[in-house]
Amino acid sequence: MIPLLSVVVPVYNVEPYITECLKSLAAQTLDDLEVILVDDGSADGSRRAAEDFVERDSRFVLIEQRNLGPGPARNAGIRQARGTYLAFADSDDVVPPGAYELLVGKLAETGSDLACGAVRRLVDGEPAESILHERVFRRPELCTHITDKQVLVRDRTVWNKVYRRDFWERNGLEFPAGIYEDVPVAMQAHVLATSVDMVGEVVYHWRRRDEGEISITQRRSELPNLWERLAAIRAVRTFLDERAPELLDGFDALVLEKDIVFLFKALEECEESGPLLELADAWVASLGANVLATAPSLRRLELHLLGRGLVEELRAVRQFRRTREDVPRIVPRGLRDTNWYGDYPFFRDRRLRIPDDVYDARDELKLIARVEECEWTGTEFRVRGHVSMHRVDRKIGKLALWLSDGRRRVPLEVRRAGRHGVVAAVDPARLDGGGPSWRLGVRAETRGFVLKGWCRDGDANSAWRFSVPGWSRSGMDITQ
Repeated sequence: MIPLLSVVVPVYNVEPYITECLKSLAAQTLDDLEVILVDDGSADGSRRAAEDFVERDSRFVLIEQRNLGPGPARNAGIRQARGTYLAFADSDDVVPPGAYELLVGKLAETGSDLACGAVRRLVDGEPAESILHERVFRRPELCTHITDKQVLVRDRTVWNKVYRRDFWERNGLEFPAGIYEDVPVAMQAHVLATSVDMVGEVVYHWRRRDEGEISITQRRSELPNLWERLAAIRAVRTFLDERAPELLDGFDALVLEKDIVFLFKALEECEESGPLLELADAWVASLGANVLATAPSLRRLELHLLGRGLVEELRAVRQFRRTREDVPRIVPRGLRDTNWYGDYPFFRDRRLRIPDDVYDARDELKLIARVEECEWTGTEFRVRGHVSMHRVDRKIGKLALWLSDGRRRVPLEVRRAGRHGVVAAVDPARLDGGGPSWRLGVRAETRGFVLKGWCRDGDANSAWRFSVPGWSRSGMDITQ
């Protein structure tokens, strides 16, 4: 009988982990599946462990090839696949029991070409946040697309997904050789899909190895590894330039945020920096000028030092970044024409002559405004909150608060309470004829720089709202 799902698993020298991986596949709540194990020339006991599963579970199949790498191994498995749907797992990772049932179920419901979900990193056997996938699956959505949901540019792995096999074959998707074979394919699949389903549940546990052979992703600072990463980045950029140029800036920004860190790490550890600086020039040249110009100020400083070959100074800045207990501060400079700069090493160092605009952090200033309490005193509502500028260790100079229902704006008297605390009184009579709910607006000014926004509800992401007395369902005066 034809299985519903084919799972392709490349196997290479993973003896300490493969049994746990295969047990997780055998335990899937979606049991109508086949698991195609591709022995990529393992030299340890991985093959024996795979053979044990093949002998006792007819859903497991083992094929072999000489060592060609994970991409060709996956391609070999795909050629053997019979399922309506297709998935991939690495043989040192773990798939949660309900993952494939959830993903296949969404595809059957929506007709999308691929479904993807959240990832956790297995560190010392315990699940932790996957920094690679952070912020991607906070707002799940069905029948979307990467050009509409551009946060999917961050979803660059193939194993937290299920694909329709006819979609895969129709578009001629194939893994290239090399050690970053999944990144180009993951991006191609997202762009070529008619629609994509995003689920918020964790569907994959990605292991950081602590014994046995070091994984590819744990050797990311080695020079050959870095050149292969650059090749994968260039392949993705070439594809996006042809098929979805609107995604290039987002992809470049991700490379500048995540990938380039491994180049920095290599420069921190190396004895001979020449080959790495050559690679760095090629790496930076491959990225768009817009993204380089708008990078965060601390990253711009690192890039500036990198471009000038100032390796020791770069190491000092990397050390500064790592050892700060809090986020680096942004400070004002200048009396008449004030600008705001990152308070980083070498600022206005006459010896290095780094331009001030490298440190310019004005675009990174953000308003922090939240309501912490709202109480009825018997005559008025008293709102207590906090207003400050993120990364600025200064009291707000001028402050204004107002309530708005979208049509009317009611200014409030503000009293300071400590360095960043504020207290405002609300007379319900002033809100007559408005409502039913009001937001609390903020205008903050310091050294001529103005930020405006809405107060948040404590530490939540939602805006704080005030219910007008008489409008609440219970008849009580409440804040929402």
